Amino acid sequence: MDTEKIVNQVVEIAVSYGPKLIGAIVILLVGLWIIKLLTKAFGRIMEKRKMSDSLKPFLRGLISALLKVMLFITVLGMLGIEMTSFIAILGAAGLAIGLALSGTLQNFAGGVIILIFKPFKVGDYIDAQGYSGSVSEILIFNTILKTLDNKTIIIPNAGLSTSSMTNYSSEKTRRVDWTFGIGYGDDIDKAKEVLKTLCDKDSRILKDPKLFIAVSELADSSVNFVVRGWVNAADYWSVFFEMNENVYKTFNEEGLNIPYPQMDVHIQKN
Repeated sequence: MDTEKIVNQVVEIAVSYGPKLIGAIVILLVGLWIIKLLTKAFGRIMEKRKMSDSLKPFLRGLISALLKVMLFITVLGMLGIEMTSFIAILGAAGLAIGLALSGTLQNFAGGVIILIFKPFKVGDYIDAQGYSGSVSEILIFNTILKTLDNKTIIIPNAGLSTSSMTNYSSEKTRRVDWTFGIGYGDDIDKAKEVLKTLCDKDSRILKDPKLFIAVSELADSSVNFVVRGWVNAADYWSVFFEMNENVYKTFNEEGLNIPYPQMDVHIQKN
């Protein structure tokens, strides 16, 4: 009798829960197959939009995990398992983890924003958060800069994504600004001609936009000229430094004085 009762109970359970179990298994298998297709489609979309290689696997994994959690909750609900308490516990745990990792999550969100909208890319020279350097790596939580003297600067992405940042490499050309002074009494026209000749000789200074030379200031001890020329971004610093040297040498050869602040001391004898 005991065996018959056990068999009867097993049959009743199979009749009651069998269809639900079979349906849940079918839904689970079909759902996993659909999630796989959706994940691949999302990966192709990211490929077409040329998203960062460091962001693509993370987003694919995140989308896949979220869809699978939703699928498992649905399957468990089909089996008659009460999910309200489970979802409440899951939400509370998520809130606690979010509060504990608030700074890390901010950096993560900032990294996602940077990798999607690309305000800068690897190799760009930027000025942000009080630091300047070339972007070496863009990671999920921080960005690594290399300074001109080969220091490594690690900047959290939260600040980079929400504050002001200057990207010196985003445009193909840049304007170089110089200020050169001559002494009072020197020939202004000659100085302008010398400056123009030096700029024209340098093939790295572009003809368009046009070179600009003008007297900018009658200073305390000098007449100052402003010179503005456009160059390719990669040539900026080499043109800037070489022009300073060439102007100094040529002004001396042409008899143009480069003044410096002086103080006259008069001694009166009683």
